[in-house]
Amino acid sequence: MKVMCAERCGGPEVLTLAEVPDPVPGPGETLVDVEAAGLNFADVRRLDGSYLPPELPFVPGSEVVGRTADGRRVLAFTERAFATKALVGASVEIPEELPAGAALALLVQGLTAWHLLRTAARIAPGESVVVNAAAGGVGHLAVQLAKEFGAGRVIGTASTGEKRELVLGFGADAAIDGAAGGYAERVIEANGGEPVDVVLDAVGGPVFDAALQALAPFGRLFTYGTSGGESPKPIDPGSLSRQNIAVGGYWLGAHLRRPGSTAAAPLAELIELTVAGRLRPLTGGEYELAQAGQALADLAARRTVGKVILRN
Repeated sequence: MKVMCAERCGGPEVLTLAEVPDPVPGPGETLVDVEAAGLNFADVRRLDGSYLPPELPFVPGSEVVGRTADGRRVLAFTERAFATKALVGASVEIPEELPAGAALALLVQGLTAWHLLRTAARIAPGESVVVNAAAGGVGHLAVQLAKEFGAGRVIGTASTGEKRELVLGFGADAAIDGAAGGYAERVIEANGGEPVDVVLDAVGGPVFDAALQALAPFGRLFTYGTSGGESPKPIDPGSLSRQNIAVGGYWLGAHLRRPGSTAAAPLAELIELTVAGRLRPLTGGEYELAQAGQALADLAARRTVGKVILRN
């Protein structure tokens, strides 16, 4: 089979196309022909050695749509996904009409959005929800799912007018500038003059700090990333208790590694919503396997929008 392989850590340019023997399935594993593999920022960071340094030679990728020997089309987490074949363990069968890019958007990004709302924030019907970076991979799905789960008002933040229009197109009730300066005032104004119940944040730094000031009593602020590159200020626990505010974090990887955890039920719901047209994953560019280096470079430089895939 063919793989995109790195003999050393570095930038996307270290990936080269190679031929290796087909892997042999172990207990509980199935060999699939890869239709498409999804790309994530974590692939860039693993390749350069800054996140979970890989064992070399390294084949990136953690998610595939593939075809089993008996003809089933499946969606699954895996390793060494930048290849023409892959070994998968637990998988979910997906319908033929579901595009590969949309399906792959439901794994890391879709499951993160689902669990942020259901498992972490535990939103209740009628609550107000703010999604920072709402045009992003997780954000645009969180906007749609918040509405689907009964949020009373959904506010998305984004850095440009074009992105804010995109956020409104995904069903947000309001879309505002996500910059830290004046953040709390804009959020409260967009919520009819009232503080909000839930904020989902992947930006961090001063935006996270400002989000605390926009929360209503018993409000919840959940972080799942620091794309802004800065850490928030230390939080005084007393300031939380005075307003009965909760602050927490969520990471899908750690969640799924817990004994007994499974992605099957929420993933089945996400697939059902997508096939029904009630959830619209934003899909981006498609690259051939041999173009994996260029695809990762474009992803790292933010030249892509939506889920980016390698197609065989």
